Amino acid sequence: MDEPASSRHRLRAYVVEDSSVIRDNLAEALHENAPVEVVGSAADEPAAVAWLLDPQHACDLVIVDIFLKSGSGLGVLKRIARLDRTMRRVVFSNHATPEIRAKCAELGADKVFDKSNEIDEMLVYFNRLVH
Repeated sequence: MDEPASSRHRLRAYVVEDSSVIRDNLAEALHENAPVEVVGSAADEPAAVAWLLDPQHACDLVIVDIFLKSGSGLGVLKRIARLDRTMRRVVFSNHATPEIRAKCAELGADKVFDKSNEIDEMLVYFNRLVH
């Protein structure tokens, strides 16, 4: 007998995205289509870094956009690169060029997904993380 979806393990995600509309839509899509629960969010690098560096906060997954209200997703990745935590680092951006993908990987991103055409691939990736 299968477990109900609500009782299966869900990844705890922290979302760093400057657009409140995209943040809200992403949280809804994750909740409905992947085993992911958004536990917090930030619109800029300073707030994101402060939350992520706080040892009292925990998440399994960080989803980061490149361009933020202040600072950047690259700055977030750089600041959290040396954390001993096992959280996955995923970039979700409209600017997923080969150069940006390479820079994100260099800064510790596990995956980079293009907002315009790779959301399904991102959801598959999150489902695979749990299974």
